Amino acid sequence: MQSPSPLLTLGVNIDHVATIRQARRTVEPDPVTAAALAELGGADGITVHLREDRRHIQDRDVKILRQTVQTHLNLEMAPTEEMVAIALEIQPDYVTLVPEKREEVTTEGGIDIVGNFARFKEVVDQLQGANIPVSWFIDAEPDQIEASYKTGAKFIELHTGKYAEAKGEDELQYELDYLKQGAKQAIALGLRVNAGHGLTYRNVYPLACIEGMEELNIGHTIISRAVLVGLERAVREMKLAMRGQL
Repeated sequence: MQSPSPLLTLGVNIDHVATIRQARRTVEPDPVTAAALAELGGADGITVHLREDRRHIQDRDVKILRQTVQTHLNLEMAPTEEMVAIALEIQPDYVTLVPEKREEVTTEGGIDIVGNFARFKEVVDQLQGANIPVSWFIDAEPDQIEASYKTGAKFIELHTGKYAEAKGEDELQYELDYLKQGAKQAIALGLRVNAGHGLTYRNVYPLACIEGMEELNIGHTIISRAVLVGLERAVREMKLAMRGQL
């Protein structure tokens, strides 16, 4: 197995800190404070998903994070007029465009660019015209990767949910190989490649070893461990796990 690139970075998703806060509709724990602690623990970036129903991250969080994050801020959002307007105002370091269904617990799969190409290309043009690089959160399907490239986006983020949920070595290897092929295709087209969804301390290393992988965006497993050991330590341990040292 190839070793991870020494340039591979970790984006820490702090949505679930806000989930705990919103359970009581109170002021704590504050995801802004969590972002600072994650950076102290070695996070290379902070990721937040501003959902249309505002179930966890709030507009206030994104505005303050834009002013306080010292690494880079990745704003996940649906490609809607409302969210595009917010991104243009906030000016995150980059935007990841994701599918969104109000009834889902978490994002269930990659976005369908092929079926919405004309409208989605306009969204990319709007955002990148304002110097906000765009990443598409997609399944590693060849036609979706090709469509991502044709929209003019700079990045893709490969949805790793099927890999994370795979049962048995054969299924796991199949999903890993599929992601490797997707990354290879994207890089050949000139796209930069990130990945995320469902990654844990136990399954992250093979993903980290995919050639050309630039950033892994990970949230739930880090916040879960942080409840028990603290956020700085949880982030440090994920960085070790990405390098096969945990």
